[in-house]
Amino acid sequence: MEYVVIKCGGSIFSQLSPAFYRSIVQLHNKGDAQPVLVHGGGPLISRTLSRLQVETQFVDGLRVTTEEVLEVAEMVLSGSMNKQLVLNLQQQGGKGFGLSGVDGGLLQAIQSDNAEIGLVGTVKNVQVSILHHLIDQGFIPVISPIGIDEKGKKLNINADVAAAAVAQALQAKLCYISDIPGILVRKNGRKTVLHETTSSQIEQLIADGTITGGMIPKVRSALQALKNQVPETVILNGLEPDSLLSFYQGAAVGTKISLTSEVGYV
Repeated sequence: MEYVVIKCGGSIFSQLSPAFYRSIVQLHNKGDAQPVLVHGGGPLISRTLSRLQVETQFVDGLRVTTEEVLEVAEMVLSGSMNKQLVLNLQQQGGKGFGLSGVDGGLLQAIQSDNAEIGLVGTVKNVQVSILHHLIDQGFIPVISPIGIDEKGKKLNINADVAAAAVAQALQAKLCYISDIPGILVRKNGRKTVLHETTSSQIEQLIADGTITGGMIPKVRSALQALKNQVPETVILNGLEPDSLLSFYQGAAVGTKISLTSEVGYV
């Protein structure tokens, strides 16, 4: 059985149309690949922290996760966002099943060595038997990236990191859902989608300012996933609802990232 891990960031969540969720359900029903969703929720967490007047700080672009911040993050991620994603799938005829990394010890985590960022973790192990059981029952797992360590302490996990760990454990393709059609480069005086790229070219594009902002951690996470034996990573435009199905039909959509290969444009 082939699996695909679909990572949806919190910044694009509100822009995704019903057709996007329908494409996930169609992919599941056709049997081309069994989808597993992993989601973030940064913007909604920030708004909720502000509304509750909980102080939040950032170190090198990473949110410092205190006990109070973690409580709010879990409320947002494992509560409202997770259940809304499940509902969105069910409204399109799918059987979404929401859970966090805490449930059943799905995401077994260890705390980051960087003490400045607080209760932030990385994934040590994924209990894939839980996912296999859900998928065998016809469900589409929807995962909130809150993990748990061996002492029962909950940890906030970056959604890109969590998605890569789940993809590695399932030996699944990894799709990052974005609000752009992929990595954009300038060729012959116009912006065009770079449909295939490599680790060395990505570093060049970061250095020359072509890849900026939130795309940087995304592509670096993709490269790390490949180094950890994830078979394929791709950045797709979630605002084009057929992009996921088109990708599985072999169309040149999004940006496929490889450790070493030829690069290709459109």
